Amino acid sequence: MKLLAILLGAVCLSAQTKGPSLIQPLAELEKSIKGKIEKITVHAKSLEGNLEGDSADRDVFVYLPPSYATSGAKRYPVVYTLHGYGLHAQQWVGFANVGGLERAIAAGNAKEMILVAPDAFTIHNGSFYSNSQATGDWESFVAQELVAYIDSHYRTLANRASRGLAGHSMGGYGTFRIGMKHPEVYAAIYSMSAGGVIETAEPSEALNAAAALTSKEEILKLPYQQKSPFARAAAWSANPNHPPLFIDLPVKDGKPVEAVAAKWRANSILSLLAQGAANLKKFKALQMDVGLDDNLVTSNRELDAALTKAGVTHTFETFPGGHNDQVPTRFETKVLPFFSKNLEGK
Repeated sequence: MKLLAILLGAVCLSAQTKGPSLIQPLAELEKSIKGKIEKITVHAKSLEGNLEGDSADRDVFVYLPPSYATSGAKRYPVVYTLHGYGLHAQQWVGFANVGGLERAIAAGNAKEMILVAPDAFTIHNGSFYSNSQATGDWESFVAQELVAYIDSHYRTLANRASRGLAGHSMGGYGTFRIGMKHPEVYAAIYSMSAGGVIETAEPSEALNAAAALTSKEEILKLPYQQKSPFARAAAWSANPNHPPLFIDLPVKDGKPVEAVAAKWRANSILSLLAQGAANLKKFKALQMDVGLDDNLVTSNRELDAALTKAGVTHTFETFPGGHNDQVPTRFETKVLPFFSKNLEGK
């Protein structure tokens, strides 16, 4: 049952949300801001040929601050934001509510910046921002191709000192994963309620039920909660010799498959930290948070302790509420001021 709790801890924001009000429709959001939100398509060579058959043409949402249209040659810092499992980038933009940046600017708590949100939705509802034959090389797309595209098409401050990375839930996992592997790209990172901190891959009701399914059509019709094991398998235990999904699960006939389970454990944040702590020390600033009622609070506290033990300077905060509570508020009052303080801008 421990894995079941972990699986549910990184599932879709919108489905966990009590009512639709937390996710502001994009059309409403656009009317309420002075800046501009652009929806663009970026072709990702690093995602070409993925075995899942997901498109390599990815939707990306770009928020441009109020002065962008009139400031001439002015260039801006950029924060890349990663959405959680089960969401599309458009929903994430409405959930985080980029209008909070303009309120923070008006209050003197933030400076103008560009925000970028790539869509990492896959046939199993999320890429986990990992490199895999099944899903494609998501680390490479986010940290290299996407950054190069944004820097060449927008007036960015195209340097590490002016670039940040943040994410929530699965996106918090991606923030740590990509941050550990590409510290040369970003100056600061912020993880909100990170999933994937611990991966036991122990047999459970959820995994046993997943392993019992053999039809691709059945699997693709599953509710998002039940797709999470397949998303993890696609990210961390792809098998090009195992059609039609090209994945291996860590259980079979109710018994653990240790070789596969080891791959899942190796991709947990705590396991990646063994090799990645040195790179995390290169950031100007690192911050993480989690709600006290979030079922990920224990694992995030373990991560806080592990970072401290490894000598990684960071800030860890808890707040009242669950997994999705206060995301728009904290994005406005914590995440954006954090980057305004730690990213260089003109």
